[in-house]
Amino acid sequence: MVQAGSHEVLLDDAVRLAREAAVADVEVTLDITPGVPRVFQAYHAILDEGAAALDRAGQRLSTYLDLDGKPHE
Repeated sequence: MVQAGSHEVLLDDAVRLAREAAVADVEVTLDITPGVPRVFQAYHAILDEGAAALDRAGQRLSTYLDLDGKPHE
């Protein structure tokens, strides 16, 4: 999962990374949140978009892990 804000200074790099991963047949999700700057997730305590992005990342990660923390086979 590649997360970026629409006002991210490195947005083009995030998009390029996701594109190159897809071309390399790597499962990838590009998650762009509108109206937020670089590293917006760090402000999750005061920024609803940051908390929501972390929730999405956590949900994505949990699909690959068992409750005991071991990867799915």
